[in-house]
Amino acid sequence: MRRVIGFLILCAVVVAVAWWIAGLPGDVNASLAGLTVETSTPIAALALAALVVVLVALLSGVIGLIRLPRRLRRWRLRRQRAAGDVAVTRTLVALAANEPGDSRIHSRRARRLLGDTPQTLLLAAEASRLAGGEAEASAIYTQLSEREDAAFLGLRGLFRQAIAREDWAAAAALARKAEGTHPSTAWLREERVMLAVRTGDWAQAQTLADPGAARIAYATAAAEAQTDTGLATKLAKRVWTENPGFAPAAVAYARRLREAGREGRAFDVIRDAWRAEPHPDLAAFALAPVADKLARVKLAERLAQAAPIHPESELLLARTALENGLTGEARRHANRARSAGLNDRRLWLLVADLEAREHGDTEAGKAAQRDALQKAAHAEPDPVWRCEACGTVHAHWEALCPVCHNAGRITWSRNVRVGQVLVK
Repeated sequence: MRRVIGFLILCAVVVAVAWWIAGLPGDVNASLAGLTVETSTPIAALALAALVVVLVALLSGVIGLIRLPRRLRRWRLRRQRAAGDVAVTRTLVALAANEPGDSRIHSRRARRLLGDTPQTLLLAAEASRLAGGEAEASAIYTQLSEREDAAFLGLRGLFRQAIAREDWAAAAALARKAEGTHPSTAWLREERVMLAVRTGDWAQAQTLADPGAARIAYATAAAEAQTDTGLATKLAKRVWTENPGFAPAAVAYARRLREAGREGRAFDVIRDAWRAEPHPDLAAFALAPVADKLARVKLAERLAQAAPIHPESELLLARTALENGLTGEARRHANRARSAGLNDRRLWLLVADLEAREHGDTEAGKAAQRDALQKAAHAEPDPVWRCEACGTVHAHWEALCPVCHNAGRITWSRNVRVGQVLVK
């Protein structure tokens, strides 16, 4: 409706202007080069208007001809850009589909159409890597790394290649360069942690890692690997203070104290850790330098006093008593461990050993041994150091699982029994 009204108003204005022009009085005389033209004013006005229109059309045509080459270039560039965008898309699809031949063809077409932009260079490098052309990819990544607007992309690609060929020195240098071009990058931080772990630079890994189990593992490993005794002791103390229940941290700190001749302080550290979380590794470390059996019993009693009702304390006292031939004392502590809820295989094996020592080869002794061994076969699996990532059981704690190379995943836990099958 509005358009109709507007059209009617426009028509009315045109008619009014035409009517006004037609009503103009007078004549117009024009002489040019002996040619005289005489006409009425309305006709002259219309002729002038037509002349203006023709001149404007001619001027527009001339300007259009002048601009035609530039417009043609722009048109060709738009078509080329559209074709290049299609080539980029097809390259991405080929890369996602793991098609090395198609990805290289389309990436080269994209570079030809769009030039060496960061996008086309990156796609060309990835296509070359997919096709196994590491040298070609390295050259393109190097070209990218020399551009101010895409240096990080090139350095990241070169870093990945260095990691793949296990050139840790080159990878470290590239990581430092990448940090300079794009600091505080989460991906780069994680990669630098991984690189530090692979090269055994636990101090660097601890500095870069986020708080959590992995960082505790890195710090403990750094304390164990540190060659400077004073610095190692300080680092181990800090780790143990922050995580008093983590047995490897306590052992690392106590070992440094023992090496410095501070055996009493080392035992205090182990006892404090035992109070926080009793662990067989703590007892093994505390009793290791003591050869006398009776002295071992006394030392175990001192350690167990830190957690007197814990099953691990009772099991420790039972084992040391049995080593010293104190079968009655060993049985008493074994029974207390059972009463405290311990039903591990190691407990029943200890009981079987106890029956053998106390009753010898008598029929009653053999029956008691068989009963203990049968219970051991059906008892709960003993806790072990096990990698949560791959399930591998380890004889001792390590910061890095040598099987799956995951850090901070080895924990003190039980194997899982499913029916009659023990899943490790």
